[in-house]
Amino acid sequence: MRNTLVLNASYEPLTTVSLKRAVVLVLQDKAVVEHAHPLSVVRGTGVSLPVPRVIRLNRYVRVPFRQRAPWSRRGVLVRDQHLCAYCGRRATTVDHLQPKSRGGADSWLNTVAACAEDNQRKADRTPEQAGMKLLRRPFEPTPEATLMLALGLKQSDLGELAAWLPATA
Repeated sequence: MRNTLVLNASYEPLTTVSLKRAVVLVLQDKAVVEHAHPLSVVRGTGVSLPVPRVIRLNRYVRVPFRQRAPWSRRGVLVRDQHLCAYCGRRATTVDHLQPKSRGGADSWLNTVAACAEDNQRKADRTPEQAGMKLLRRPFEPTPEATLMLALGLKQSDLGELAAWLPATA
């Protein structure tokens, strides 16, 4: 799970990383811990480090401006909270509403999370052709929403991380 927020040297949110990657960045002196879990510690041989919730890079990383969140299979699963768009069970695959073999694209609006059974049942057809109804329509998340989803946050439970996230999130 990617549960550590990474800030640029200028305190702008960049991405999320796994706890392991966050610890490695801190131990390599590439980042500093800005906010940690209050009672959790990572211990190793001769090392004790608070479990980072937010880290800040020591050097500024230039990132091109993004108006749109980049599409990814992982992003679709996170957006849909790993729930199948057809039955609501745990989703492990991504289904194309307009199949790729029929010109469907890898895009936010053409893909949904699906369980393996429903993905196979739908096969190389549209949901209408397969007689399957979507429980929710796909949408394109904003870059800020993608960051919040990757952290596993909902708008209602931002809590202590609110200070580190964009105001538009």
